[in-house]
Amino acid sequence: MSRTVKDYVVIILKGMAMGAADVVPGVSGGTIAFISGIYEELLGSISNINLKLLKTLKEKGIKAAWKQANGNFLASLLIGVFISIVSLAKIISWLLTNHPILVWSFFFGLVLASVIYIAKQVTQWNVLSGVLLILGAVVAYYITTLNPLVSEHSSMSFMFLAGAIAICAMILPGISGSFILVLLGAYKPVLAAVNNRDLTTIAVVGVGAIIGLLSFSRVLKYLFANYKNYTLVVLTGFIVGSLNKIWPWKKVLTYRTNSHGEQVPFNELSISPFSYDGNPQLMYSVLLAFLGFGLILMLEKLAVKKQ
Repeated sequence: MSRTVKDYVVIILKGMAMGAADVVPGVSGGTIAFISGIYEELLGSISNINLKLLKTLKEKGIKAAWKQANGNFLASLLIGVFISIVSLAKIISWLLTNHPILVWSFFFGLVLASVIYIAKQVTQWNVLSGVLLILGAVVAYYITTLNPLVSEHSSMSFMFLAGAIAICAMILPGISGSFILVLLGAYKPVLAAVNNRDLTTIAVVGVGAIIGLLSFSRVLKYLFANYKNYTLVVLTGFIVGSLNKIWPWKKVLTYRTNSHGEQVPFNELSISPFSYDGNPQLMYSVLLAFLGFGLILMLEKLAVKKQ
């Protein structure tokens, strides 16, 4: 595929959007990849990193191996993800602490529009499609109701495993890798490692993520190649079920004490904004939700125009 410098700049921007989404526990970078039109290319490129690539490297050199791996695409995307995570980690962490309703409202609108976008890619609906849609939604919803583990300080082996599991969710639309880290009790240690430039922890999580990514991408590539319609249906269900996690208004059921001695929410329940104990910020929330929804519609129109 022949691309210009402008094309790679756009890919970097898409990577930045994926990175920003992955920092938020509840929004999947895979969803952003899908709606930005690079999802299947991403899976295919990752799947090309295998033993055959090493053989090409040995026999034909770096240039041939780089081309086989679609290196320009992957490098541009990773640059965008890295820039976003490093630059936005503190900002998003601050926003989630100080303006959680507004942040969740924007992402709720964005993800809700993503449901419509992905469902429109399904070319045939039948009874099995309906069953898979409901099953995907139920599984994702159940995951969002699980109680997070508490683990302020984790071993390197655990961080490796957390990285491997979370990356599988990150490339799966509808299931947030960051939320999986929250469930495992690894989100705050990872975020702290990024903010504090703890290279050892970052490297361990990164190696785990690479191994998990190379393994799981092959499964997804196979499903898209052989059962694309049903795979899209399940992904749509996943995203529908995951909306519970990013619903802006929550009632805290239980608290826990963190390592700083502070009381922080532990288990939460989605409630109506009219039942919210505090300022629901309804007007701004609705506006931001519409903004997120409109952003996806705009991306869809741009994609159709480009085609």
